[in-house]
Order: sequence, then C-alpha cells, then structure tokens
Amino acid sequence: MKIKIIKAKKENIKDIGILFDLYRQFYKYDSNIIESTNFIKERIINNESKIFLAINKENQAIGFVQLYETFGSLDLGKIIVLYDLYVKKEFRKKNIGRKLMIRSHKYAKEIKAKRIQLSTAIDNFIGQSLYESLGYVKDKDFYTYDLEV
Repeated sequence: MKIKIIKAKKENIKDIGILFDLYRQFYKYDSNIIESTNFIKERIINNESKIFLAINKENQAIGFVQLYETFGSLDLGKIIVLYDLYVKKEFRKKNIGRKLMIRSHKYAKEIKAKRIQLSTAIDNFIGQSLYESLGYVKDKDFYTYDLEV
C-alpha cells in the first residue's frame, strides 16, 4: 500500500483530531471529537509534541504517531516518549504502524535523542509484536506507577 508520512501542521488538525478520538475509543474512552481535536490543536499550535501522519494515495489520513520530548537524567540527554500510535482499523496489517514507527526513529536520530520510550496495554499483543520486531525491549527492571491528581 502506497502511503506517505508527513509531519503534522495546522491544516492537519481536523484529520488528526478524528484519528485521535478513534485512538481514545480503542482504549475504552468515550468519544468526544471536540475535546480530542482541541487537544491535538493545542499540541500542534504550542509545538508541544511532534505528530507524524500517514496519508494514503486517496489523500486520507489513516494513522498517526505522537511524540513528546523530555529528558532523562540518567541518560544525560533527550528522550522521546512515543505516547500515541494509531492506524484506522481497515488499514491495519499493512505496515503503516511500522512506517510511522520508523519515521519516529528517524526524528529521534535527527534531534540526537538518546532513546525512545513507550508503554502499551498488557493485552495489546499486536502492538507488542510490532515494537519487539523493531528492537524494543520490554522493561524488566522498572515498574510504572500512576497517580491521578
């Protein structure tokens, strides 16, 4: 399948907002296209994340990856947090997620990040398979904790 991966710009906000809402539904959140689109709009306008968008030959937005830059004290450098990766259901198993991941790797190298970090659901076996096929290693040394505030 022929697709292109582009860096998201203001003109892509609506398309990414729709995909982001579908992504949130995948993780069992209620659909809210307005809040989803506003969230994406803020990230793009304020340059708070990097988003790469997969576009098919019909010029449809079919997937995205969202990256946040942070720093690792132990790494003494930048770390990319790959927080969101989503491909529309009908376009899965066509290497689109892989292409988005590879574009993320390229970006991390461009900014001289030390590593890319990601988390996924325990039952997201398809995602885990993709990540491991690209060389990601499941952390066996650290637990992740969350506190809602």
